[in-house]
Amino acid sequence: MKAVKRELLRFLIEAKEQGKTIAGYGAPAKGNTLLNYCGVRTDFIDYTVDRSPHKQFRFLPGTHIPIEPPDKVKETRPDYLLILPWNLQDEIMEQMGGIREWGGKFVIPIPRVRVL
Repeated sequence: MKAVKRELLRFLIEAKEQGKTIAGYGAPAKGNTLLNYCGVRTDFIDYTVDRSPHKQFRFLPGTHIPIEPPDKVKETRPDYLLILPWNLQDEIMEQMGGIREWGGKFVIPIPRVRVL
């Protein structure tokens, strides 16, 4: 987990230093645990989106990252979309494939950081 933490933080720091925008997808407990463990807050991730209306317009516990409806991604066009329920990456990448229209990329944090 320490290596995952360092690799994720390295990616996020480099992306932000290059002026890139990063949003999250999903608000699962495991993704939130990862963000809290790594110390990731809104200085790295502007917001996350979730399909559940029960999670929208709230905040991730501890990190206070806002949770928005999925349409927010189309509005803000982030450079990267960090997939927090990484076990559902194929489904999410298909669902959110439109980000490629503006050159957006998906980021999978586990078991190692991959940019797709």
